[in-house]
Amino acid sequence: MVKTGLERLCRGDWQKFLRGRRLGLLTHQAAVLPDLTPAHLVLKRLFPKELRLLFAPQHGLFGDAQANMIPSADFVEEETGLGVVSLYGPRLAPQAEHLEEIDVLVVDLQDVGCRVYTYIWTLFLALRACEAKGVEVLVLDRPNPLGGQMEGPILEEDLFSFVGLVPLPLRHGLTIGELALYFKALLGLSLTLEVLPMDGWKRDMFFPDTGLPWVPPSPNMPYFDTALVYPGQVLWEGTNLSEGRGTTRPFEIFGAPWLDEKELFSNLPSLPGVIWQRVQFIPWYDKWAGKNCRGLRLFVTQKFTYRPVWTTITLLDVIVKFAAFSWRLPPYEYQWHKMPIDIIVGTKKLRKLLGEGQKELLKKITEEGLPEFRERIEPFFLY
Repeated sequence: MVKTGLERLCRGDWQKFLRGRRLGLLTHQAAVLPDLTPAHLVLKRLFPKELRLLFAPQHGLFGDAQANMIPSADFVEEETGLGVVSLYGPRLAPQAEHLEEIDVLVVDLQDVGCRVYTYIWTLFLALRACEAKGVEVLVLDRPNPLGGQMEGPILEEDLFSFVGLVPLPLRHGLTIGELALYFKALLGLSLTLEVLPMDGWKRDMFFPDTGLPWVPPSPNMPYFDTALVYPGQVLWEGTNLSEGRGTTRPFEIFGAPWLDEKELFSNLPSLPGVIWQRVQFIPWYDKWAGKNCRGLRLFVTQKFTYRPVWTTITLLDVIVKFAAFSWRLPPYEYQWHKMPIDIIVGTKKLRKLLGEGQKELLKKITEEGLPEFRERIEPFFLY
């Protein structure tokens, strides 16, 4: 079984670094030990006097808030008696008065391996805030559930937002500890940043290979299968199709009342590692709530050959031709002017080419820059 940074901390690694210092912890409900003890209770037990403050990312400390600008409030956590500072809604980064209370920020967050999943950007903004106040950072590393494979497009600078603040591929192939090291170098930060690596993780591992329990890192990420399709299926958030929110299989299913799923199914090319089922579903919230939607469900048959981004782009290339299809309009994730699909996928080129029979150009967009990015990022690999 893979040993996470949190488990290694429990076994004594890096405890001397934290002992006797004022600590803050940025975490959420998916940061647990193998016995499911959450990180904030673990650190309270290990450092009862040192732990002063908790910080929570999008969806809140307990993962109970929904997505897209649904904020979480500050509150006092009952078991520890510690204040919880929300970093989604009231603010997106720790403020000076919070950081004045601590010497070290410990970070334990379970990412899902996709650039638009906001936890890595909460880390990014926290690093900048800690630099300004002289606070040190220790990241307790966790697996990238999708392993080390990468898939573009790479985010363009004019589309930066809270779902992407530096150029990264949509499926980035990095752990949160590796991303922290990359962000520090990219920003030219001088703060003390340490990463407590995992034991036993390898870049060809998917989450089931780790032996660790899957705890949903957000309300609509209930299973590993959800995370597996998410880097592609999240593109539906930029359209007038339901991405399956409000169902028991978010992102694995998608559709709309106006979609002719039989026509869609008959026009799909064969794609590696995935098969389809025609479905009907009624979301109980979010897009098309209470309406019967027609669509497809994805079943991944081969994790190593399946390409989530290219799969959904291929679907989009067919669906944009339906008369009732439309792109979602802003706002989206605190961005009020840029088109949601552009900031999700990371380029404006894609939207202009879809439905035009330009498969080779679409493929090129998803692949360009990846070899150079991998070469640039390799010095920060920990595994």
